[in-house]
Amino acid sequence: MPLLKAEGLGKSYSAETKVLNDINFEVNSGEFLCIIGPSGAGKSTLLRCINRMVEISEGKVIFDDMDVGSVNKKELRKLRTNIGMIFQHYNLVPRVTVIENVLHGRFGYKSTLQGILGRFTEEEKERAFFLLEKLGIAEHAYKRCDQLSGGQQQRVGICRALIQEPKLILCDEPIASLDPNSSKIIMDYLKTISTELGITCLVNLHQVEVAKEYANRIIGLKQGEIVFDGSSKSLYEDQIKNIYGMEMRELITV
Repeated sequence: MPLLKAEGLGKSYSAETKVLNDINFEVNSGEFLCIIGPSGAGKSTLLRCINRMVEISEGKVIFDDMDVGSVNKKELRKLRTNIGMIFQHYNLVPRVTVIENVLHGRFGYKSTLQGILGRFTEEEKERAFFLLEKLGIAEHAYKRCDQLSGGQQQRVGICRALIQEPKLILCDEPIASLDPNSSKIIMDYLKTISTELGITCLVNLHQVEVAKEYANRIIGLKQGEIVFDGSSKSLYEDQIKNIYGMEMRELITV
């Protein structure tokens, strides 16, 4: 059984604005899949439908045998503990320490009071330090996040997602705000996470060459519809031109 399935998925913000139309795909456990497409193609909305950060207008998203669109708030909270998310602009609390930001990834397992009081177990704290060490930023554990570089902040975001112990990580343009060296570091870490920990990764990217280098499979979105779904090796220039409406050499690459 696939870990994730979209069936006739559609999203509209108004009668005139249809962002996603009849999206169908399946993702198996352990896949590293990149979603490419121009700005406005619906990439971010697609990820947000998967974890129901935005409500689904049509069709279904099935994750781990659960219909994401039909679960109640309590069930959704539990479901989201298995779906980590990494954001383009990190989505950290700037004035809070690195270690605290990582531990925020455990909020889904806490009561409201435990979350407000910041009650975390020693095991959770040890796991947070382990992840920071693994991503090479343990020495910054007690710094405020706004004292870190963009690449370092994104690594904190990855640690926060990993401490959830998710089955799936959604990455929304995780390297868009980074320089080429930091971008490579982040993509290497994401690939390692997928390979070594068996965590399924869906990564939104605008950089086609990066997607071709790292992904096992690529989905191309254009105006809210899937126009390509195949292996990275089978994505040729004519398909890229169809997705973006421009020559491959004109695309932003890293």
